[in-house]
Amino acid sequence: MRAMQIPSDHPLLLRIVDDLAEHGWSQQNIFLPDALTRALATECRQRAAEGELAPAAVGRGPFSQIREGIRGDRIQWIEPGQVQACDRYLALMDSLREALNRGLFLGLEDFESHFALYPPGAFYLKHVDRFRDDDRRIVSAVLYLNDAWLPEHGGQLRMYLDEGVAHDVVPTGGCLVVFLSGEIPHEVLPATRDRLSLTGWFRRRGNELF
Repeated sequence: MRAMQIPSDHPLLLRIVDDLAEHGWSQQNIFLPDALTRALATECRQRAAEGELAPAAVGRGPFSQIREGIRGDRIQWIEPGQVQACDRYLALMDSLREALNRGLFLGLEDFESHFALYPPGAFYLKHVDRFRDDDRRIVSAVLYLNDAWLPEHGGQLRMYLDEGVAHDVVPTGGCLVVFLSGEIPHEVLPATRDRLSLTGWFRRRGNELF
């Protein structure tokens, strides 16, 4: 599979930029081709079968802890050059980064992402994605990798929007959700089957002095 970078003025990317500017979040139900979604799901399952996914922690640095009563997913970070499917996804997200910078002047410098697998019954309680002591995460992006997912399988991403409105996203394969990391609380509801995603963050330069 070849690289998948597209122009930063592609209509799909501009729609995401407009949504973020107007609402602070965007949901694109058909973001990736089926073949790439399946390839990423296969890679996630293979890493899980080989024991490469580890329990996710809450908190950061020396204060991070494994607390399954708060979150129960297993994760592994992805890096360029590992597999073609991941490289195609990272190239596409770099196009989105350029579109966000051009349209919203966010100063985003990079994108970090990991596979996340929630086994049946696992969840992640209500939270925001930006750490209190680290303001680098600006925009969150979650791509779902689940084939033939039905609403009754559960696992929805529940976002808490303005005026007490809650919006549920069914984690259907190929769907991408993008939202402002520090402004939209959200949670992951329990599911009845394995729930796969690529979860990531567009980041700007931090305030640390070196």
